[in-house]
Amino acid sequence: MAVRRHLHAHPEPSHQEFETAALVARELEAAGLQPRLLPRGNGVLCEVGEGDRVIALRADLDALPVADLKDVDYRSTVPGLAHACGHDVHTTVLLGVGLALAELAGRGALPGRVRLLFQPAEESPTSGAPEMISAGGLKDAVAAFGVHCAPHLPVGVAGVRSGQAAAAADRVEVALTGPGGHTARPHLTVDLVHALGRVIVNVPSLLHRRTDPRAGISLMWGTGQAGHVYNAIPVEGRLSGSVHILNREAWSEAPELVTSLIREVAAATGARAEVRYQRGVPPVVNDRGAAHAATAAAVSALGPDRVVEDQVNLAGNGFGYYLEHVPGALIQLGTAGPGPVVDVHRGDFDVDERAIEAGVRLMLHTVLAWFADDHAEVGRRPQ
Repeated sequence: MAVRRHLHAHPEPSHQEFETAALVARELEAAGLQPRLLPRGNGVLCEVGEGDRVIALRADLDALPVADLKDVDYRSTVPGLAHACGHDVHTTVLLGVGLALAELAGRGALPGRVRLLFQPAEESPTSGAPEMISAGGLKDAVAAFGVHCAPHLPVGVAGVRSGQAAAAADRVEVALTGPGGHTARPHLTVDLVHALGRVIVNVPSLLHRRTDPRAGISLMWGTGQAGHVYNAIPVEGRLSGSVHILNREAWSEAPELVTSLIREVAAATGARAEVRYQRGVPPVVNDRGAAHAATAAAVSALGPDRVVEDQVNLAGNGFGYYLEHVPGALIQLGTAGPGPVVDVHRGDFDVDERAIEAGVRLMLHTVLAWFADDHAEVGRRPQ
């Protein structure tokens, strides 16, 4: 709990998790382990145990550019930055798992090798997951698991599902331009504000009609700006938004489709459109066998009435990168205590800290269950 509160009070942004990584490395070294920092020093890899078969466990280190609005003694000390997604909990859980595994390995009771991955830049479009993989995070790995805070679940409850678990998350930026002019004579120019409105409303609607409804595609605008004067039609307007997609095939087609729709809608208004589509993280597709193992482990660790089939999450998660290489599962860890439910990515988000102990038990049981069974022939993730 003390580690979690320290991390919560001292958040670091994506790609700059240097002090967080150093703290993790110190804690692991104190347990007799030999952690290895990423070349930039903002992430940690650590081996526990011995053997040819490796299970990778991932946690994420970065915080969000969100002001911490809570009145607690562990409130963020960094203005405009907070652990509003629970990565401080993920890191603390994985540290606890690492210490428990080190104790088991010291007694000769760990029947394999576990690699702890403390990943930077989960919240960045340029995810730190590929960097972890390039650094050997999945070398000889037969499976990968991770947990994520779930405020929609009570503390002590785990959510697991097979197949599509979380969406791909891309970013799109749009710049519309026109000659500008007087608001009294829109027929002599291009009404940029009207054009922006058309793109805002029509493109998401058309997108749903140009893709299979089962693909789970969603375009949501996050920013929009045009003009500075009430009686002048501006020469430029800008939008940015996120595209979330569950289906892998639809994800591969999304950049061309979204770009063409924006240009088509803008062209009908006379505006010129420049579109920048930035790839984000791939979908998270839990392997059937891994999900089954995680469910059985959750029953053992938490109790048969403390495990549910979780809902599909349209938010993105870089854990999908790992599942492109090995089978595995992302498990939802209930964090809701008494009082109203507050979603992640809000400045007043907090967790019931009993979730940390539950998360450690859950991940430890998952590792031991996987090693206890022969999963060498587990199939690739379902499509």
